[in-house]
Amino acid sequence: MRYLLAFLLFLSLQSSDAFPPLGIIDFYGVRTVPEATLREALPYHVGDSIQIEQFKSQKHAVEQKLASIPGVEGAFLTLVCCAEDRNRKSILYVGIEESVTPCQKFQPAPTGSVRLPDDVVSAGDDFEVAFHKSILKGNVGEDDSQGHALGLDPDVRAIELSFVVLAEAHLTQLKDVLHNSSDSSQRALAAQVLGYVKDKQAIVPDLVTAARDPDADVRNNSTRALLVFAEFSPKPPVQKIKIPPEPFIEMLNSCIWSDRNKSSGALAKLTEKRDPALLSEIRNQALPSLVEMAKWKYLGHALYSLRILGRIGGLTDGEIRKDLDDGNRESVIAAASKRAKQESFLP
Repeated sequence: MRYLLAFLLFLSLQSSDAFPPLGIIDFYGVRTVPEATLREALPYHVGDSIQIEQFKSQKHAVEQKLASIPGVEGAFLTLVCCAEDRNRKSILYVGIEESVTPCQKFQPAPTGSVRLPDDVVSAGDDFEVAFHKSILKGNVGEDDSQGHALGLDPDVRAIELSFVVLAEAHLTQLKDVLHNSSDSSQRALAAQVLGYVKDKQAIVPDLVTAARDPDADVRNNSTRALLVFAEFSPKPPVQKIKIPPEPFIEMLNSCIWSDRNKSSGALAKLTEKRDPALLSEIRNQALPSLVEMAKWKYLGHALYSLRILGRIGGLTDGEIRKDLDDGNRESVIAAASKRAKQESFLP
């Protein structure tokens, strides 16, 4: 069970209400540009109450201002609600693309005219309304035990159960939209509904391809479905769903916060068996990104990265858990860094 952070963010931004006061401002992608310089360019400070409409209207201009700083190629703001361990304070994540460390690149946007059936679009609209209401009631938990998300809120759950029927009835058209539609909102909904297909292993390649979509919502919904697949433990004789790790490793270096959040969650699951080749690949491609994510102030968002780093460093899950219980993140990070240095000297 977990909370739908990306959906919560998206739906909250449809409201004119204010977010809870800012409790955290964290950066990622910062390697050479002084963080103090970036903070000075922000109009937001810890303790501020941010009006949603104001944030939306300012967002592009603030990103452009950050991108004008020498050494910065681009900036990406994400406002998230809420850090449960900080009295439900908001968090502002600031992704930075530096000239020396370009972010992950994505596929070109498709240009096709194919669109979703009306009943799928209607169910998607109903879901947004029901989920928004569940947020206001504080009931955003979910059950993933069947290999797809089923909300604990009865109205949300009823719509998600309808996705199971719609996914089977419109499978071919959903896949067509996911790969070929020029409408990113339709591709995002197609990815969400495809997570409810009966044959989940068969749809994995489609969702993996969509994890490289140029639209962040499409990537979010695709990787979120794959994350639920990865956590699914079916009863024999049904086989566990096999998820390739490569798209998630690439997304650890994304400039978009939701990409990093979902990919680290998936890799925390996929590294549970501690496959040496997988851990080595993650270390070689994304160690700096994991380290900066592990230092995010809200442990709920840093936890996945810390688990991966601990495994890279050869720590047992029990040792990782003890270090985190003791508030000793640096020990976990140091173990991974030490192992990386050792490996670099091997023939």
